[in-house]
Amino acid sequence: MSIDECKALVRYLYEIGHLKHSKRSGWWLAGVKDPESVAEHSFRTAIIGYVLALMEGANPAATAALCLFHDSLETRLGDIPSSSKRYISNIDARAVIADQVHDFPASVRDSIVGLIEEYRGQQSQEARLAKDADRLECLLQAREYEEQGYRKAQEWTVNNAAKLQSDAARRLAEVCQESPPDRWWNSIVPEAGGGRGRDY
Repeated sequence: MSIDECKALVRYLYEIGHLKHSKRSGWWLAGVKDPESVAEHSFRTAIIGYVLALMEGANPAATAALCLFHDSLETRLGDIPSSSKRYISNIDARAVIADQVHDFPASVRDSIVGLIEEYRGQQSQEARLAKDADRLECLLQAREYEEQGYRKAQEWTVNNAAKLQSDAARRLAEVCQESPPDRWWNSIVPEAGGGRGRDY
């Protein structure tokens, strides 16, 4: 790998780091003043995707990789909320991807482009599970915001639950909607009111 290719990869890694500072702007419509970043969303989406793939008999590593890259174009485009997408119909996603990776070694470039195009095409089981993971993560986040007092976030819970495709995602969404977000630590810290091993 040449020094120029290494420089191109490092520029991209810095660019992806920008997602740690890029807020998920749709939550402002629910009144959330300081929503999570795109990077935080992508991290939990990848974990969810891995779990969903195991539950559905798909490839967990491939699904997690799709999840990690699914919002990578937002370094250039920003996080466009659903309320704005109807007015922005001519975004050339392929041009954005091409600009992001044009100086990469061919094998790296082709792999990243392939992941993003697979996710956008929604033809493979792993891509559909990655989309379910994206929606399930949004549902979990909505439940957490509801718990913090943002009542409007419930719309995100309902809307994302309705769009889930896989049985595994629908089953997890049901439990998410019935379980308080803080139950995980109540179950391991007895003095917090849960008692060790408390069931969901």
